[in-house]
Amino acid sequence: MSWEPLPDRDWAPTIRSLHRWSQIVGKVRLDLAVPMNQWWHVTLYVSARGLTTSPIPYRGGLVELEFDLHEDLLRLRASDDRDMSLRLEPMSVADFYRQIRDLLRDAGIDARIWPVPVEVEDAIPFALDTAPGGYDPAHARAVHGALIDAHRVLTQFRGRYQGKASPVHFFWGGFDLATTRFSGRPAPRHPGGVPNCPRWVMEEAYSHEVSSAGWWPGSGDVGPSFYSYMYPEPAGFRTASLEPAPGTYHAVLGDFLVSYQEIARADDPDATLLGFLEATYSTGARLASWDQAEEMASVRG
Repeated sequence: MSWEPLPDRDWAPTIRSLHRWSQIVGKVRLDLAVPMNQWWHVTLYVSARGLTTSPIPYRGGLVELEFDLHEDLLRLRASDDRDMSLRLEPMSVADFYRQIRDLLRDAGIDARIWPVPVEVEDAIPFALDTAPGGYDPAHARAVHGALIDAHRVLTQFRGRYQGKASPVHFFWGGFDLATTRFSGRPAPRHPGGVPNCPRWVMEEAYSHEVSSAGWWPGSGDVGPSFYSYMYPEPAGFRTASLEPAPGTYHAVLGDFLVSYQEIARADDPDATLLGFLEATYSTGARLASWDQAEEMASVRG
């Protein structure tokens, strides 16, 4: 069932584990996949069971890694019938890192994993992150449920745009599901500043003007939320009214936010979320003088 309540005050240990584990898996895809613009080749995708790398070409075949959050497994499958897995359970990041390296070795897959997490303040190298880690299967399934809700609506939102737009994909650096629209115009060089992430990474991600929206599980005093932002941010964006759509601007994050809880309580959650996404995009695009008439698809309904 969609739009279930989330245990956001209790699932922090599971979120931390999945965040670090997904970075390790994502770095496998980073090493093996063919590079694409704006880092689209490194992302994960929502699947019917959890999160997947999607099939990656490797030595004449395909290989895929998937977090099955219903069977609590990390599965490795290949087109030559290799089918292996490791159990997801409470463990340190170091233990998971060791186990996935063993899994890849046993599967005959040679992948270089950059051994340090990115986009986090506490960038403890994976092999040295030996503190006990949490994993609650019910909380993992709650994460998947929220991702399914977000994926469904973000996919509908993406389909309304005729210009260049990213897939609906999962960035393991920030642990968020996102889709991005592009104006087609180059953007000013990004100033960087993302924790433990080189500036050149952000320069590639934001080489062109973007309007980006997505879902993340929150951090600190911000609970699970949908977000929307623009780079570069046009004048007047942060003070603009979205009414009648929900959403408020968070000055520290630089995003418009609406909580998952507020969307879930709405009479029509999907429509309410689409209203937030459309309002933030259309407001920002107008202020930034994007050619919205040119870029909007002739989609009705």
